[in-house]
Amino acid sequence: MSQDAEKIKRLVEFKERIEKRIEQLKAELEELQTTLELVNAILLEKGFKRAEITAKPEAAVEAAPKEAETAAAPTIPPVGYENVIQLKATSGELLATLYVGENALRVVPAEDKNFNVNTQPFNSFLVERVLMKMQEKDFELARAGQLLPEKVFSYNIVKEGDFFREIQIRNVDEERLRELKSSIRWTLEKMYEKMKG
Repeated sequence: MSQDAEKIKRLVEFKERIEKRIEQLKAELEELQTTLELVNAILLEKGFKRAEITAKPEAAVEAAPKEAETAAAPTIPPVGYENVIQLKATSGELLATLYVGENALRVVPAEDKNFNVNTQPFNSFLVERVLMKMQEKDFELARAGQLLPEKVFSYNIVKEGDFFREIQIRNVDEERLRELKSSIRWTLEKMYEKMKG
């Protein structure tokens, strides 16, 4: 009887993991659709007709690689990082280092820390409420013509399995840098507390 209870418990946990993954994929799909809309808008702006975009996507992307790369694949080009900021827990423990460059930011966890992206509040707070919200706001401004597409806030989370090794962020102003600094520090501290406990 206890074996059945254990199997049911495991199945319930597995079901919860599947549901969580479905939610993550839905969010990712929404983000990709938004990015695709933006790429299509850029291509239309540059003189492509929608039929060409639908029929020959590779030709359209080849003709305008800069815009497509900026919107769809946010990676940071090599830039000099002038400032280095250490993010520490209230206990003084080093959590991560921020490398701040011109409109760009790299977040690298401390060498002795393995932060699992599935540990809360990484996805629920940092990714969904902070990074995605900043990106969505800029997408809206770009759609309205109030922001150049290449100036849209973008981020890329570099992972090794379930552990994040770096977060690369582009198009960061002073105000966002302050918000990101406190949000990232708070997130990593909460994750660190869970890792210890």
